[in-house]
Amino acid sequence: MSAAGASGGRAPDVGIGVIGYGTMGKAHCYGYTVAPRIRSLPVRPRLRLISGRNRTAVESAASLYGVERAVTDWREVIASDEVQIVHICTPPGTHAEIVEAAAQAGKAVVCEKPLAAEYRDALRAVRAVARSGVPHAIGFNYRRLPALSLMKRLVDQGRIGAPRLWRGIWLSDEFLDPEAPFDWRFRRSEGASTVADLGAHLIDLARWMVGEIDSVAAHSQTFVESRRAPAPAGCAARIRVDNDDASAALLRFRDGALGLLEASKIAPGRPCDFVVELNGSLGTLRFDYSRLNELWYADAREPAELYGMRRIRAEHPAHPQTEGWWPVGQGIGYGASFVNQAADLLESWPERAWNPGLDVGLSVQEVTTAIERAAAERRWVSIEEIARNDLA
Repeated sequence: MSAAGASGGRAPDVGIGVIGYGTMGKAHCYGYTVAPRIRSLPVRPRLRLISGRNRTAVESAASLYGVERAVTDWREVIASDEVQIVHICTPPGTHAEIVEAAAQAGKAVVCEKPLAAEYRDALRAVRAVARSGVPHAIGFNYRRLPALSLMKRLVDQGRIGAPRLWRGIWLSDEFLDPEAPFDWRFRRSEGASTVADLGAHLIDLARWMVGEIDSVAAHSQTFVESRRAPAPAGCAARIRVDNDDASAALLRFRDGALGLLEASKIAPGRPCDFVVELNGSLGTLRFDYSRLNELWYADAREPAELYGMRRIRAEHPAHPQTEGWWPVGQGIGYGASFVNQAADLLESWPERAWNPGLDVGLSVQEVTTAIERAAAERRWVSIEEIARNDLA
């Protein structure tokens, strides 16, 4: 029962401040708007402030998302006495500075992935929340999809035996057009690499389900090496791209499993397609985001006449992350992952630690940094090497 239900009164408010009004800002606001309608929560979220540099655009977003007030300086969000939880939905290269400021002000922090564009900045962010002791979470929202959460549960229950082969593929056509104008996404120091941006989710799922990654080998490619400058610089001017368009990596897990990862932003006809498969000693689990309410399962111990993969409708009340949602067959979508994330955070507020925290984001950053280094130097790179060298 919620705190409000136990006392017979109204749940206390908790103020939410969102820094960044793009797609991720919209998704986080949506999560808080719907969460109290899905679960009975001990507190009532209030979307107090949202920030963005373009006043007209951020004011329009505030009206659309149901946020009480818009500002053009993110520092106002952190300084506001009405805000207790700060959501950081800006480009990765800006995250560390904002995390540090929020933590210093005693505000809880929810930061979108990847934690930073560079490992050292990710480390700065983790140290900041550790010093302040504030609650903190990284935005690995796909953990909150019922099918992927069920996949994790079945692995932990030993349904597929010992994990042996993991593979994750994320394909997008976001930057397929070579005439798409240059913006922060093409500059690694601001937008992070493709393997850090798209691959962060896959690596988080791999570590969550299989365990720690020991070492990696990789290759990367930038196929469109320059992009036209945005107006008013003129169409003739071009700016060099220093981000990868596509990357692939081989993974060795600490417990002996092997892995394969691929991430691309130039795959025609693939808007946001990702697949995660895990082959174990006794079975297989497979998730395909294009059918996000399904999990496929094979058990090698079953009779021969049942050989093959079976489809599980991951919408049943017996499955994780389905509480409060629709009956089986109605579907639970992308937005539900943010609703479940908001509800999970608020159910733990403020006494219990949030999971996954920024420390998990740092561990994922170690792997993405190792992949970047492995591609650049054409060798196997241990994950331990990243922390050791970058802390030296």
